[in-house]
Amino acid sequence: MPPALLVESTGSVLLAGPWSWVAIAAAYLIGAIPFGLILARVVKGVDIRTIGSGNIGATNAIRAMGRGWGYVVFACDFLKGFLPTLAVEHLFGSTLEDRELLQILVGAAATLGHCYSPYLGFTGGKGVATGCGGILALSWPTFVAGGVVWLATRLITGYAGLASILMGLAFPIAVAIRHGTERRAMLVGAMALALLIVTRHRGNIQRMMDGTEPNARKKRSEPPPAARPHG
Repeated sequence: MPPALLVESTGSVLLAGPWSWVAIAAAYLIGAIPFGLILARVVKGVDIRTIGSGNIGATNAIRAMGRGWGYVVFACDFLKGFLPTLAVEHLFGSTLEDRELLQILVGAAATLGHCYSPYLGFTGGKGVATGCGGILALSWPTFVAGGVVWLATRLITGYAGLASILMGLAFPIAVAIRHGTERRAMLVGAMALALLIVTRHRGNIQRMMDGTEPNARKKRSEPPPAARPHG
């Protein structure tokens, strides 16, 4: 029986038999695909984990492969969160609240897959691009608000890590301002994403405090440094 019919017969996404859990598991495995690592090996023949921050995400991909390929990595990681979350809307029926809860769980699974990939021994990236993809599929105004904060912070400070942290913190604030407590699941999901982003950037926070964090406003003439410990 198609997922939508299962939902209609039970009245709740989370009671839709195994289909909802299949969707969550599939999102986790899709989110776990390390596109940055794969592309760096194919394009440059290098292990991105030995370059720069050692992270597999877009910012470090730019250091390893150049800006163009870094954007490709960002797009791939973004779509890992966006497409599975969006697919729930088309595959499952039920009420907005029930469907939104499953979308949040699917988006969270994809983001956690990126951060804790079983293909990489449960290590991975920082979840920013994948989490943003899930946010866009759920609420484009929230995504835009976070994007504005990211862009302003990056332009003013030059720190990509700080921009990502403040963007993550902006997501739940934007949800609260726009919806109050009406969309509680989304608010809780945005808060969880913010906490994950801050936690995964704890190494960046320490390096900013130490004055050793790379800054886009400072021109670099030397090659990318060896990989640093990162979280």
